[in-house]
Amino acid sequence: MNKTDRKTGMARLWELALIKKPLVITSCVLAVFSVAVSFTPFVAVFYIIRELALRGASNRAYLVRLGWLAAGGAATAIVLNFTALLCSHIAAFTTLYKLKLDFTRHIAALPLGFHTENSTGKLRKIVDENIEKLEAFIAHQLPDLAGSFAMPIITLGILFSFDWRLGLASLVPILISYFLQTIAYGNANAQIFIKKYQDGLEDMNNAAVEYVRGISVVKAFNQTIYSFRKFHETILNYGRFVLKYTLSWETVMVFFMLTVNYVFLFLMPVIILLSGGVSDYASFSAAAVFYLVFSVSLTTPFTKLMYVSQTGRMVADGINRMDKVLDERPLAETTAPETTSEYSVSFENVSFSYTDVEALSNISFTANQGEITALVGPSGSGKSTIAHLIPRFYDVNEGAVKIGGVDIRSMESGYLMSCVSFVFQDVFLFKQSVLDNIKTGRPNASRSDAIAAARAAQCQEFVEKLPSGYDTVIGTKNIHLSGGERQRLAIARAILKNAPIIVLDEATAFADPENERNIQRAFDELMKNKTVIVIAHRLSTVRKADKIIVIDKGRMVEEGRHDELANADGRYSRMWQQYTEALNWGMREKNG
Repeated sequence: MNKTDRKTGMARLWELALIKKPLVITSCVLAVFSVAVSFTPFVAVFYIIRELALRGASNRAYLVRLGWLAAGGAATAIVLNFTALLCSHIAAFTTLYKLKLDFTRHIAALPLGFHTENSTGKLRKIVDENIEKLEAFIAHQLPDLAGSFAMPIITLGILFSFDWRLGLASLVPILISYFLQTIAYGNANAQIFIKKYQDGLEDMNNAAVEYVRGISVVKAFNQTIYSFRKFHETILNYGRFVLKYTLSWETVMVFFMLTVNYVFLFLMPVIILLSGGVSDYASFSAAAVFYLVFSVSLTTPFTKLMYVSQTGRMVADGINRMDKVLDERPLAETTAPETTSEYSVSFENVSFSYTDVEALSNISFTANQGEITALVGPSGSGKSTIAHLIPRFYDVNEGAVKIGGVDIRSMESGYLMSCVSFVFQDVFLFKQSVLDNIKTGRPNASRSDAIAAARAAQCQEFVEKLPSGYDTVIGTKNIHLSGGERQRLAIARAILKNAPIIVLDEATAFADPENERNIQRAFDELMKNKTVIVIAHRLSTVRKADKIIVIDKGRMVEEGRHDELANADGRYSRMWQQYTEALNWGMREKNG
């Protein structure tokens, strides 16, 4: 569905709520019947009171039948309500499953740029709260809504059946309640509040996720939540806003609760006024008692209607936030996908910007198959951006990235990703077994193949020390891996995937000298006949590279082998001199 075709607000909420239309309609119809039948005991009570007032307990059989009618009506109402909720819950869970699946599939298809610009806290809130609230709306509030809207019609029928004067007196507070609800939740201020309320929750989620991720730093420096200013301020701002808004409705809500809970206050003066002029006092007394008892039953449905109205608007706002993410478009797929049998990577006059910030300008080079091409340069120079453009995490603004002479925009995304393996410095491991984490590289791989890849990546030593070896679940029972161990698992993934193009972003950054040597041996086997692109900060790791590309401020400033670049009076030569001086300084410090 195009963004322009998508409904918004309550219209969109109803559209999603009716995905399982037959079940939802059945639920609402049953809820209406349940409400209607639930008044049977009150009608039976009226006739019982009148019978007792007029003739006492002389007709016991008649009174017993009325008693059974009341009990039967109550039981039937319960059964109907249970069946209505059963239907609504089936519809809700089915709808929830579909929406969450569609949403997660959609965000998985979005380019990496979207995820760098949108926090995990925001996306988590949409999945765990905004979409989740739709389940409660469909499962509980829709049947309540149907019953609450049917309630006034049924109520009017009952109120005017026995004594229209007392019925009119009972109707007055109901109309006032509706009016107060319209004032409270039908104006523009209420809509603004809902948006600000959801924004506040998003801000707190984002700050909370960031705080939890940095809790080790907070604890290490013996700090409190107050040291994490952003989190602290979002909590305070949220609290101040909600308190201020809540107090602004103090008067309206007090009058609403008084009106809906104390209908008898409107009835009592009318009963007193009418009682002096009635001819059949017994019948009137029976009707008066009935209306006083019946007025108590009016509280629940009207209170439900208030909360359904408020919650419906909040759910609608949450759905709008989900739709904003769904309106984000994945990178365009070609209609005539191409493949290649040659895997050199070429950048041809590539320029790229993150929004208004230029990251790369007119980059041109070729990383040949069977060779190692190293990207070096200062932090923030654009090395990682180049790596991210190869698998099309972003689309270039100008120029083209090609594999084997084929523009990657002409390749199907799944095929393109199968051509590239990554080992980034920041390694993410799933809360799964060691074996399953390795098999992320190739899910259909056999256990023996995955273990062979782990051995090649020098994982065997630390895996054997884990409680269940390769079946140990990472992240449970205080089982965590060091940075070097996590990186070696990432290398095992790449080895298992065996893609023709390999991108290494400081793949040995956390390895000690002995393991670095072993990993380099594994790389020697992994890199055969492959296109290898290495992003390096430690220049010693790229001395044997076939080609070194020097990037500075998003521009390519030098290209060549280590020896020729080190002897030239250029950017790389100065970097190499600074690097060797730093090493010598460290060794002098140790010797001193």
